[in-house]
Amino acid sequence: MRFGRTSFVLALAIELSAATLSQKIPFLIEASPAARSAFWGIQIFDLSTGRTLYSLNSSHLFLPASNAKLFTAALALDRLGPDFRFRTRVLSQTAPDEAGVIHGSIRLVGGGDPNLSARAVPYRVGPATGDPLVHLEDLADQVAAHGVTRIEGGIVGDDTWYVWEPYPDGWAVDDAHYDYGAPVSALTVNDNSFTLTLHPGERTGDLADLDLLPPVEYYAIDNRVRTAPPGGAPKIWLDRQPGSRQLRLWGALPVDGPAQALVLAVDDPAAYAARAFRAALENRGIVVEGGVTARHRFPNEPAMSEPDDSFELASYESAPLIDDLGITAKVSQNLHAELALRAVARARGGVGSRQEGLDEMKAFLEEIGISGNAYSFNDASGLDRTDLVTPAAVIKLLRHMYASREHESWIALLPIGGQDGTLSARFPDVPGAARIHAKTGSLTHVAALSGYAQRKDGSWIAFSILVNNYNGPAAEIRSVIDRICTLILE
Repeated sequence: MRFGRTSFVLALAIELSAATLSQKIPFLIEASPAARSAFWGIQIFDLSTGRTLYSLNSSHLFLPASNAKLFTAALALDRLGPDFRFRTRVLSQTAPDEAGVIHGSIRLVGGGDPNLSARAVPYRVGPATGDPLVHLEDLADQVAAHGVTRIEGGIVGDDTWYVWEPYPDGWAVDDAHYDYGAPVSALTVNDNSFTLTLHPGERTGDLADLDLLPPVEYYAIDNRVRTAPPGGAPKIWLDRQPGSRQLRLWGALPVDGPAQALVLAVDDPAAYAARAFRAALENRGIVVEGGVTARHRFPNEPAMSEPDDSFELASYESAPLIDDLGITAKVSQNLHAELALRAVARARGGVGSRQEGLDEMKAFLEEIGISGNAYSFNDASGLDRTDLVTPAAVIKLLRHMYASREHESWIALLPIGGQDGTLSARFPDVPGAARIHAKTGSLTHVAALSGYAQRKDGSWIAFSILVNNYNGPAAEIRSVIDRICTLILE
């Protein structure tokens, strides 16, 4: 078989590229004490030639951390489409009477919208600003516009659109304290979290002052944080027992030190949303005579039928799904990934449960040629410590999505090196860093980065780097990962 000059040069370039990676990557790993003792899984694949350029333990299973979100985002994009939307409603059994009275309760019904918050949609670099309850305020305006003056019953936060399974089994107990481990609910407001800010008092010995954002009093807070003499370091501890709504805080803040902000999760998002919505109604002069309750659908419980005569007082439709998937991937939002999995389950099988979503994931991965022994997913976000996947399976997913009809939208979801999302501070001073589009992953003793790199010649490379069991500084492992990506760009 004869080769032309162009074919020969291309083949030689491929071999040189592969040889360079095979020589330099082991050197980088061996040069780092933390990296040397860790377990590495790598696969680097040239999408233009169909050649594997480098492979290390690529068929072994690794804990992927947030690289699991690649699979969830691909599933949601495939099964729901980029234009899918969520809808939140306010319902009553009857319309208000002539005096504006609703005889009974009203329901704030969640439809799985992840972005009932102040976050910019679509994704924008920088922190969220504005009122985190803005969408509840809009719904309250709509209720008031119907002429409602009094509600004889209470406010029901209804999240029965999805099954009430707030925490996957493999999440750690203390995850539930913080925003990254917020419970999963079809009625999600402000990412089911709030910011508690502690300010040192005026004098040594004073209790610290507290601020809440949103200003919704949900937990009973036992504050024992004291103001300490100047010059010390802030030390704050917290505890909340499972099932309890008492939040205990203790520690010390130096009198001359800055405020300290904690972003914490609420344990029952539907109840929290109902409480916030009641306050919004009352701020508009609407009298609410009843209390606040949450309505859940428990696992294996039959679907709850909605009354035929439900009257819609207000509604809000979300931005397209593709916008939220961008947020999920860019900032690695755990809750949003879990909600996307349940949206797929609800749309495809009628039951918005975690298991139905995982079953749909299994079917999707079988369709694209990823066998069941190459992964084990027990949640959608990668926070579950029992998730497993091979680098080779990640590459198969990346290859499939690169060739899909959503090619451009898919790549645009991923963080960009040195520019945005979880890669905004990575690859400093690396020429071409913006040609890296990849998803990060991070847990204790776990680091990951998988995605795409575009070389100077315009060709695209898919790569997956999964690192488990390192016992050194996380920054050192990330540095080695980033150097490998720099090699790929060459």
